[in-house]
Amino acid sequence: MKLELKPRENCRFDAVSLGEIMLRFDPGEGRIRTARNFRVWEGGGEYNVVRGLHKCFGLKTAVITAFADNEVGKLLIDFIEQGGVATDFIRMVKTDGIGRTCRNGLNFTERGFGVRGAIGCSDRANTAISQMRPEDFDFDYIFGELGVRWLHTGGIYAALSERSGETAIAACKAAHRYGTIVSYDLNYRPSMWSAIGGKAKAQEVNRELARYVDVMIGNEEDFTACLGFEVPGNSESLDKLNLEGYRAMLRKAAQEFPNWKAVATTLRTVHSASVNDWKAICFADGELVMSREYENLEIMDRVGGGDSFASGLIYGLMTSGDPQRAVEYGAAHGALAMTTPGDTSMASVGEVEALMAGKGARVQR
Repeated sequence: MKLELKPRENCRFDAVSLGEIMLRFDPGEGRIRTARNFRVWEGGGEYNVVRGLHKCFGLKTAVITAFADNEVGKLLIDFIEQGGVATDFIRMVKTDGIGRTCRNGLNFTERGFGVRGAIGCSDRANTAISQMRPEDFDFDYIFGELGVRWLHTGGIYAALSERSGETAIAACKAAHRYGTIVSYDLNYRPSMWSAIGGKAKAQEVNRELARYVDVMIGNEEDFTACLGFEVPGNSESLDKLNLEGYRAMLRKAAQEFPNWKAVATTLRTVHSASVNDWKAICFADGELVMSREYENLEIMDRVGGGDSFASGLIYGLMTSGDPQRAVEYGAAHGALAMTTPGDTSMASVGEVEALMAGKGARVQR
């Protein structure tokens, strides 16, 4: 597998993401329905990836998004600045004060414990970023004049509205045109596509996007719903992937989308909300490689685990070009991210590499 990355010295940013960022309200160990206090974080599927690439792996990153220009929008900007992600490409959009013209997205998430699963309750209709059109961002300036080595976006952003799907396609086309590597997380959410055409629209948008993607991320459900590829011999349980069927499906996909250099996904077996088995696989050069398995991984907060896998995978591919090493970075980073609260990673690259090397949870003094 060969990823032809642009030279770092010729680019302003190592990685940029395009997507929605919401304000997350976290009731801690309690329930949303009975909470009296919430801890507040920022988070979004695409943003979480570049935040991890900066905070954990030390890369220079930025995010392309938009907020309603009010106090909540300014709070989100402050969170992003604290995370070290550049805000150069964030648009602040005038609002009418009550959210009729545009607003900022909210996400209430409780973590779950034992037999009680995690619950998410989003309030994200009519957000500023969902209304942005391709012409609202100067992609030629971002990818051509400034230079970006890697763009990451995904199916959650593409599903926000018809406009966001068009904007995602325009961004990926521009990145591809200027030699920027593109990764895309399919992240299928049927409820998000239902209002704009359902599965048929999801396949229309995602199949167009797939033509400009170098690294595709998604599980078997994502590939079937978003791209129309069936996994031969698929089991009813998504927790246990039919590896031979998955490999056969990916070989077929590679014929239709020869631009894909690698495909990756996480594998999770849920014993309870707080104990999972966790590993990941990556398909490249016709071969399927698998990370070590983290059995009985104790989970504090599973939200963002997949995004942290993506950032570790991207870092591994950028620095080594080795699918095996990249999938190990991804699996270890995702595992560590789920041991802390919030959507974003609190791990360091040293901790990730120590876990990859098999070091346990002994106290460090």
